[in-house]
Amino acid sequence: MYKFFIYGIALAVTCGCSGNKNNEGINSEAKTFVYKGNPLVRDKFTADPAPLVVGDTLYLYVGHDEWYEGQDSASGGKEFNITEWLCYSTPDMANWTDHGAVLSPADFSWAVGEAWAAQVVEKNGKYYYYVTAQGGEPFVGKCVGVAVADSPTGPFKDAIGRPLVDDKMTDNGERGWWNDIDPTVLIDGDEAWLCWGNGTCFLAKLGSDMVSIDGEIEVVDLPKYMEGPWLHKRNDIYYLTYASEGGGSEAIDYATAPSMTGPWTHQGQLTGNAENSFTIHPGIINFKGQDYLFYHNAAQTIDGHPGAIGRRSVCFDKLYYNPDGTIKPVLQTSELAHQ
Repeated sequence: MYKFFIYGIALAVTCGCSGNKNNEGINSEAKTFVYKGNPLVRDKFTADPAPLVVGDTLYLYVGHDEWYEGQDSASGGKEFNITEWLCYSTPDMANWTDHGAVLSPADFSWAVGEAWAAQVVEKNGKYYYYVTAQGGEPFVGKCVGVAVADSPTGPFKDAIGRPLVDDKMTDNGERGWWNDIDPTVLIDGDEAWLCWGNGTCFLAKLGSDMVSIDGEIEVVDLPKYMEGPWLHKRNDIYYLTYASEGGGSEAIDYATAPSMTGPWTHQGQLTGNAENSFTIHPGIINFKGQDYLFYHNAAQTIDGHPGAIGRRSVCFDKLYYNPDGTIKPVLQTSELAHQ
């Protein structure tokens, strides 16, 4: 999640009552709003979308970009102030519920901050939240952690009391100490696979417990790979979608393979750059027969603060496949385009 900005879209949202949180941090009276175009969420800056379908409900997990004094002149990663992970849900892509914060780096004893890109998956009735956070001693650098819950809205608890992946486990390539970011997980039958990385795309099989690495950590060679991988499978084709070098800022590219072990074939660019944003982060899901691409841009102004490298806004658009399994390019839309 070495992210910056993305292209965008305008949205109108209708909010309901203010939510109250119980002692487990879950909203007992959650806010509701209606989607009227992109960006999806209007009252908060959100980034790094990760959708999950559970029954008839789509859950969307995002990082919470927050403004702070001095942010606009910050650099070297200090542009980001991502303090917690938020959860939203919808039964129909139109009516949404804001469940508030469901996890933060403070919930991990080894972490010292930075709620970067994450994803939730479900297996055997348990919900596993794979996250990026900054590790403290002795886990200096960005780390991949994992929390677990019995519900998609939590409460989530640190599953192992230490990072699942830390800086000492991977080669310090192009991005050095922050290459272990942006985890994505694909459950494929009895197997589960973890993919992550900034500058280098790492891939490893997860243990049957979902909280350990089973075997060697491999490197997937992908053209223009930067960060933000997303794994999914459709009709026996495996897809690895990622944030790519898009000529001054990130775009979204993807590759396909006949199995998780490859070979991976680069299929080209899926989107162009996002409005006003260096970064972009894909999340692909099928919900009630329609495929969607979630991403973020930095087109929105909230409370007088315009979108910026660390003030992004989550969007989504419909996604379509060609008969051969390749994906049709996705046009990033605005409020007007949805009318």
